[in-house]
Amino acid sequence: MKITRRRFFAVAGGLAALLGGSAFWASRMKTYAGPISDHFDGTHFFDPDGAPPKSLTEVLRWQFGGGRQRHAWPDWVPSAYADTPPARVTGDKVRLVFVGHASWLIQTAGLNILIDPVWSERASPFSWAGPKRHNDPGIAFDALPPIDAVLVSHGHYDHLDVATLSRLQAKFSPRIVTPLGNDVTMRAADGAIGAQAFDWHQRVELGNGIAVTLVPTRHWSARGLFDRNKALWASFVLETPAGKIYIVCDSGYGDGLHFRRVRETHGALRAAILPIGAYEPRWFMRDQHMNPEDAVKALADCGAQQAFAHHHGTFQLTDEAIDAPELALHAALDAAGVARERFVALKPGQVVEI
Repeated sequence: MKITRRRFFAVAGGLAALLGGSAFWASRMKTYAGPISDHFDGTHFFDPDGAPPKSLTEVLRWQFGGGRQRHAWPDWVPSAYADTPPARVTGDKVRLVFVGHASWLIQTAGLNILIDPVWSERASPFSWAGPKRHNDPGIAFDALPPIDAVLVSHGHYDHLDVATLSRLQAKFSPRIVTPLGNDVTMRAADGAIGAQAFDWHQRVELGNGIAVTLVPTRHWSARGLFDRNKALWASFVLETPAGKIYIVCDSGYGDGLHFRRVRETHGALRAAILPIGAYEPRWFMRDQHMNPEDAVKALADCGAQQAFAHHHGTFQLTDEAIDAPELALHAALDAAGVARERFVALKPGQVVEI
């Protein structure tokens, strides 16, 4: 396969977004320093029940090896929905808005909480290369209500968007909760960002009776080729008046252990937000990203009453078609005998209330 200059830079930006690096770019940022634990060896974090990230050789095999089938996405796929949220939601109701990809606005108990906010045009360290949006955020940035808290799951560029965090800091000065080490990344880019870093299993009070616990997830993290797993990654269990919401921003499935442990540790879950996209080819992605069939098994394992799909349809990170995750989700639900209404894929700007 002939590698043109345009192809090289497109791949470089995409790999930086998805895999934490490119063939020519390396992070020299400060990284986390802390005590050794059962998932930190003094330099790198690791998941005792997970899998390490793929090697550069495997990355190149995926990108440039023979037989690759990458489906082209339409340039622009606008959502039919756009939300203008209320200033606050009180009482025992939870209002969720799907912003796009892995970004959500959750409003409850008078608090406004953003999950992995990305309002940038590209999920990339570069403004000129890397995965580009195929639809607008479901809420215009200027239409956001006052943001009290932001949960950032890990350092990959489609989840930790420093430009968006800087805008949020300047406008709202929210409290930012993130796994260990990602606060270093944020403050290195913008010293004003008010990030607080926590370890797996730590519970953080957000106010008004709302709390979040960081829980292990089957993934990894990086911003460059040489800082792999030097910051931690996590999922979240959010305690709300309507029940606990399990927010899985990125995860492979493995044998389902991580999902069963959340059920065993945190009890009944009112809802789960589960990723269903960025999963092809399976030989490369299965350890870090679930496909829809995996996500349906994860729902059964965690036992949530209701599930909402995300991590699809906005940035093309992998090889499947733009509509493949939703179609495969329907097929997986039907095969498992689960009602489609129990696990729904929203469009950016759609609203659900619990």
